[in-house]
Parts: sequence; structure tokens; C-alpha cells
Amino acid sequence: MNMDKETFLISSGRDRRNGAPLNSPPMPASNFYLPSERVYSRNEQTETVNRLEELVGGIEGGDALMFGSGMAAAAAVLHRLPVGSTLALPTDPYHGVNGLAEEGEAQGRWKIWRIHPNDTDSWVNACATADLVWVETPANPLIDVTDLPTVCSAPRRGGTILAVDSTFATPMCQLPLNLGADIVMHSATKFLGGHSDLLAGALIVRDDNLRDELHHRRLLNGGVIGSLEAFLTLRGMRTLHLRMERALDNAEQLAHRLTTHPNVAKVRYPGLRDDPNNAIAATFMDGYGAVLSFETTDDGDQATRACEAVEIIHHATSLGGVETTMERRFVIPGQENIPPSLIRMSVGCENLDDLWADLDSALRS
Repeated sequence: MNMDKETFLISSGRDRRNGAPLNSPPMPASNFYLPSERVYSRNEQTETVNRLEELVGGIEGGDALMFGSGMAAAAAVLHRLPVGSTLALPTDPYHGVNGLAEEGEAQGRWKIWRIHPNDTDSWVNACATADLVWVETPANPLIDVTDLPTVCSAPRRGGTILAVDSTFATPMCQLPLNLGADIVMHSATKFLGGHSDLLAGALIVRDDNLRDELHHRRLLNGGVIGSLEAFLTLRGMRTLHLRMERALDNAEQLAHRLTTHPNVAKVRYPGLRDDPNNAIAATFMDGYGAVLSFETTDDGDQATRACEAVEIIHHATSLGGVETTMERRFVIPGQENIPPSLIRMSVGCENLDDLWADLDSALRS
């Protein structure tokens, strides 16, 4: 049956057999009685994980594999590259992925081709020549948007894989597989789980052979998701559409208010009409995400003080929870190349006016 995303998130990923629990419970089991199709949880995973993969894969339009973290999922993709490969990577990707890529380059496993998220022509050229094209959009933490319809539809050399880190957008805002991507990656720790209480990652594909290869890598590397984490992610995704609807609205309103704040020099959010990413994002995104970044008017001390002064907003790393968080990214190892006064804010589901009062007070402190 065809259904909207909102309905799918609530109704799918369930065991509908008579007598089965309405909500799939956590299954803390490592092995099973033989003979059985399910032998060992690192191989076949548990019933809870299977239900979660049905839900994540279904909402993205492919087949999902769940991992123990977003980094475990990313590593499964990068480590499939043979020695001598070329990896096309954004100029400023998530610092964990960047560290993994640079480690592989230092070991002589591959060469990195750096491309700015907005440089569409270079991304198109990479699709024709690189072995792995890794796109992150919207990008972390500068919130740049890559022209996914153009890049995903660009001709690719045989064997070239195009992967899209869609963590910031979530399937509520964009569906890269429908545009032609080979792999969609999520740090499910963030918006999919939505409550800052788990670590999880996801890869979603449509090609059966690619899925089998990634499944085999997960098996060998042991990057499996735990039963409790799978249960929490599954439960969190039931309200993804509700959380994102509120968070998107809050983020857009805060971005607009920040543009006129006397202590803010620049706001980065694709939902702003004058943002350089707005025109591209408006062509394919169903919402601009719930993460924004802004820069204070000094060299960074004011940003630090603002992060320490908030009372409703939380001074914490990570993102995607129901609570709003903010942090100065320049002080994070591996992020020294971004503006020193930049604050990344993950906007949650609190009352908008309460958030603004807290943020305004902190910036003026």
C-alpha cells in the first residue's frame, strides 16, 4: 500500500503475526538453538535489528544495514576501496570521516581529491574518474548544500560508487537514492534515534551485490548494532516526522532572528533567502534541516561565553536530539580550519520563544 512517510514511520517495521508484540522488544541474545536460520547475532542480527532495517530501508527507498555507529558505517564503505584508489571528499567533511580518509591516504591505500560542496562541475568530473565519491549534504558544520540532482545523475565510470551522508537532512528532507546515489549513510545517533541516548549508523542501498558486500564487511569487522540500541532507534524513528516538523520550524525562525542580532556576524542556513545554498536546496529538499551555524562578531571568545551562558539550550556536542544543543566547533580537534567564532546549533523541539530568549541573553552576556 502506498502511504506517506509519516504513516510509514509509525506503521512499518513491525512483526504483524498473531500473538507478536505490537512493538518489537529488545532481544539481548548472541546465539540461538540449532538447527535454525538465525545462528549468531553478528551474522544474522536479531529480530529487533531486522525490524529496524525494514523501517530505515523502507523510508529511504532501499535495503538498510545497521551498524554500531555512523563511523562504523562510513568505515565499511571506505575500506572496500582497493589500494591505489581515488576518493573524492568534501573540503571540510565530518572530522571523523576526514580522519579515516587521511589515515588511509597516509598508509598509501588511496589518494584524496578535495572538492568544495558547491563545486558541482568538479563533483560531476569526480563521478567519471574517482572510485568513491563521498558527498556530505548539508555539510557539517558549514551547512553547505551540494547539487544532488545534478551530481547523482552524472555519468559514472564502471565501478564508481556515489555515497551520500544524509545525516543532517534525514529522509524527511531528501531521498538521495531516488536521485541516483548508490549508498545513503546516516549517523543514526543523531536525528533517526533522536534522543541523545544511543550510538548507531546506517547504510542504505538498492544493489543486492553491494548490500551483500557491505553485509560481509560488517560481519568481518564486527561493527554491529546492539539490541538495546536497535530498540531505541526503532522507537525514536516512530516520531521522526513529528520531531523534524517542529525542529525545522524552530530552526528557520531562529536563523531569521539571528540575522538581525547585533552580536552575530553571519548565519549559515539554507532556508534563508540570501544564503548562497538556498537556490540549490530549494530545488530538491523538502525542508532545510534542523542544524544551523552562525558566527559571532569577535575572534571566538564571545562564542565560548555564549555557549557557557545558555540555560535552556545545552552546551554539548553531537546533534539531532529533541533538545537544542550548541557548541563552538573551532575548539574541536580537526576543526581548526573553520571560522574561530562559529557556533553549530542543533535545533530541537522546545518552545521557540524560550529558545530565543535564552540564546539572545547568552549572546549579549
